Amino acid sequence: MCMLNSMPIFAIVPMTILLTVSFFVLLVARKTDVQGLKVFGFVVAALLWVCAAIMLSMVIQGLSGRRGMMHQGQMPQAPMQNSPMMHQGK
Repeated sequence: MCMLNSMPIFAIVPMTILLTVSFFVLLVARKTDVQGLKVFGFVVAALLWVCAAIMLSMVIQGLSGRRGMMHQGQMPQAPMQNSPMMHQGK
């Protein structure tokens, strides 16, 4: 059970790898003189940033989903209209 609680945290490693690769792609794109290769490098770096942002949002969603699951451990309540204790006897 402990392993399942920390699973979203393990997404930090691939996210860090993506951002590191994007850094080196941008470094090479800035040093090159070919305009087409510069544009391609910037596009690839932007796509890597988008992938890292998606992973971050998945981590946030996973962590908030786990919190919600902890609070939902109770039995669901019946609607008040159908509850026999709420009958008013008029």
